[in-house]
Amino acid sequence: MDSKRQTQVAGLVQKELANILQFKFNGLVPGRLLTITGVRMSPDLGLAKIYLSIFPSTDGQSIIKEINTNVSRIRYELGNAIRNDVRRVPELVFYLDDSFDEVERIEKALKS
Repeated sequence: MDSKRQTQVAGLVQKELANILQFKFNGLVPGRLLTITGVRMSPDLGLAKIYLSIFPSTDGQSIIKEINTNVSRIRYELGNAIRNDVRRVPELVFYLDDSFDEVERIEKALKS
């Protein structure tokens, strides 16, 4: 169970990362819809696990690898955005959230 502070920082990171990915890194995944589905903070607030949903998700893992190679630039922009709200900027790790694909697969299996 996350503490209140973990939840607050996760919400702040999610909001600011959405703006950063939309406006400053919009060429990172051209032609794709990128959604931050969740952010989980470690108890010491030093690590943020960011879950991304990518549509269409034909090569989602390669896109996540590309985003993780640019993580230092993304973290720098995040630090500029939240430097007045947190003591230190968390390390960022991006993961593919394929729960929507799983729901779609289950629905297809139930219909047939």
